[in-house]
Formats: sequence, C-alpha cells, structure tokens
Amino acid sequence: MYAIIADGGRQYKVEEGQELEIDLRDVNAGDEITFDRVLTISSDEGVKVGQPVVEGASVTAEVVAEIKGEKIHVQKFRRRKNSKRRTGHRQRYTKVRVSSITG
Repeated sequence: MYAIIADGGRQYKVEEGQELEIDLRDVNAGDEITFDRVLTISSDEGVKVGQPVVEGASVTAEVVAEIKGEKIHVQKFRRRKNSKRRTGHRQRYTKVRVSSITG
C-alpha cells in the first residue's frame, strides 16, 4: 500500500514505515504530523485517484529528528577585480517516519 502526498510544493510517494525529509517545521521529536493533501492511494482494493485530492484520506507521520542536508559551496568570482568569495549553506529538514495511511 502506498500514497502520493503533496507538501511544500513537492509530491512524495510514501509507504508505511518509510522515512523521508520534508521542509523544516517547528515541531519536536516524537510529535505527529498529518498530511491531508493525499493525491492518490493504492491498496489491495485498487487505486483511488483524487480530483485533486482523495476525500477523507490522510497520512500520519511521526517526527524523528531535525537534520541538516549536504553542504553546498557557493563561489563568486569577478575577473580582473581581485574579488573572490566562497560561502557555504546547509539546508535544514524535518525527518519523519510514516506510521499510517488511511482512506
């Protein structure tokens, strides 16, 4: 059984027990998040496709931790001006584990 959910302008294909990284939220580890924008649900009975969302469907996930992504280096260079600058950035994410899919 899997579901396709929409969150933060992205779509995720999720299954029960799967861990995924979503945009940072102000929640603590152990809290639960409910995703109401479920676009598609596939189960043993068949596939339900929403227009645009499946009515009464939701995905519940447990917050595991707040994590940082891979470091990205940004290098700026202006030729013949003796100007160089290198900075870095690490995006912060909320890691969640999908606990149940209903609908």
